[in-house]
Amino acid sequence: MYCVYFIQSEMDGSFYFGHTADMKERLTNHNQGLSKYTKSKRPWKVVYFENSEFRSDAMKREYFLKRQRNRTF
Repeated sequence: MYCVYFIQSEMDGSFYFGHTADMKERLTNHNQGLSKYTKSKRPWKVVYFENSEFRSDAMKREYFLKRQRNRTF
């Protein structure tokens, strides 16, 4: 099972989109500074996630959500 998620920085309100097989571990990695792109804006909180059976579906959904960022969605 895979998860598409977006998290929000509690420091500046910015967002990060991603997908993972283990949401709890991934959020821990973001908050411990183990992710290059998110370590400077810690701490992070989960704002949205949805499950997907296949990684390919999760990746497609992540890509779709990233394209919606500048639109009313």
